[in-house]
Amino acid sequence: MTVAQLFIKCLESHGVQYIFGVPGEENLDMLDALKDSSIKFIITRNEQTAVFMAATHGRLTGKAGVALATLWPGATNMMTGVAYAQLGWMPVMVITGQKPVKKSKQGRFQVIDIVSMMKPITKFTTSLIDASRVASTVTHALMISEEEKPGAVHIELPEDVASEDATIYQPLQLLPVRRPIPDIKAVSQFFSLLESAERPMILIGGWANRKRISNYLTKVIEKYNIPFFTSQMGKWVVDERLTQYIGTAALTSGDYLHDVIAQADVIIAIGYDMIEKPTNLIEAGRTKVVHLHFTPTEITELYQPYLQIIGDIGNTLRQWYEATLDTTHRKLDPLWNLASQAKQKLTHYTDPIGSSWLCHPVQIITELRSLVDDDAILCLDNGLYKVWFARNYPCYYPNTLLLDNALATMWAGYSSAMAVKLLEPDKQVIAIVGDGGFVMNLGDIETAVRLWHDLTIIILNDSAYGMIKRKQHNSGFVNYGLDLQNPDFVQLAESFGAKGYRVDHATDFASVFQQSQSEQWVKIIDVVFAYPDDIS
Repeated sequence: MTVAQLFIKCLESHGVQYIFGVPGEENLDMLDALKDSSIKFIITRNEQTAVFMAATHGRLTGKAGVALATLWPGATNMMTGVAYAQLGWMPVMVITGQKPVKKSKQGRFQVIDIVSMMKPITKFTTSLIDASRVASTVTHALMISEEEKPGAVHIELPEDVASEDATIYQPLQLLPVRRPIPDIKAVSQFFSLLESAERPMILIGGWANRKRISNYLTKVIEKYNIPFFTSQMGKWVVDERLTQYIGTAALTSGDYLHDVIAQADVIIAIGYDMIEKPTNLIEAGRTKVVHLHFTPTEITELYQPYLQIIGDIGNTLRQWYEATLDTTHRKLDPLWNLASQAKQKLTHYTDPIGSSWLCHPVQIITELRSLVDDDAILCLDNGLYKVWFARNYPCYYPNTLLLDNALATMWAGYSSAMAVKLLEPDKQVIAIVGDGGFVMNLGDIETAVRLWHDLTIIILNDSAYGMIKRKQHNSGFVNYGLDLQNPDFVQLAESFGAKGYRVDHATDFASVFQQSQSEQWVKIIDVVFAYPDDIS
């Protein structure tokens, strides 16, 4: 058994199902080990795509997704995906090759210090140079990736080390680690604060995305009738058809929701991280903020919690649900009135679609919500439309609107959709992308076609880097440098073996979308799109 074979056996023992990647000659021993493995190797057309897919796999399963690339050029292409996973708390392991380290026939060709390059954007990085370290290093890296706070880890495997004999070594068992129970005194103080609060409110952040948390959080909200809002990354945790839902904080300032939040006297921030945008909404001194989380928060001028409850969030929520707290003195009517007014303002763009103008984001969102399955999974790329989906697309089930509001990089939405389809083959999966982001890595249309995905890609096509262009306009700059000349996306889709559709007018969207869903294949819908002048 070689080092590469032992490495793959370690991954198998941990339950790894897929490895995504673009291999090079330095990875040939790994590929050879994979061919006889239970792990399925999925080759992509770009290393970025591979890491995005692995990260999304980790995000949905809680188990580290795995991506593979060659040395220097492959590793550098991985960097954006690695940062995406690290900032978005997604467990992922990336494996890179390296030239032989014990002897060299090519000098310094393609050699660079990949471990040092990965260090700022990973939780752990190392180079494997000894067969005796394989099992312990792989096991340790997986543990580090999956523990709170989840993130990215990296292992470099040099070409000559990969082929060395490792017959005497075996994989190690990775035992689960239980999260600590929150301090009983902190929980008691929390309950006292809740009983004295007149206008409490819950903020749901991205770290609350755990099944057990979702279940108890729903019970708490319904039992105590507490209004709640979400960050963009916390949007899919609780059913937004609940009457207590007041909206999603999608903008940094000036949003309708802000007036409501400002009236709260206590905000319970559940699973919230400061990389998410709502920090300015809970500015220190305006309200008493409870930080309920797995880990302590950084204290800043914008976020200074009155109380921190650190430990297993699900356990705290269970105690809260089982408690009997006096809430008879609450004065929630002003909050409900303001929330109703805020929701009413968001219906400004949901009037019946007219034929004289191009599609508007809210109109598309409204129609799409009525056309897709209740448990359909939408994967959003990054652009101004993401804000509008966050504000206006109601989620009914956990993990049905996947977006990134940490690194907020383009191309992640399409890649995520491919990974989701692998995990949820029977569910309706739709990628929402802008034309700018979609064209960045067109080669991976072939990946979806090769995988026989029944996948829908909706391109919101404004022939520009629209979000930046809008910012340019709102900042008083002259329109310059952000307009694009796109290919014919229908012909492009067909050239890859996918199905192509185009929507030129708002009235055609519903019929074209319904027509596309009759095809069990990769569908690309080019929606000619425009942001009106009055959109934020």
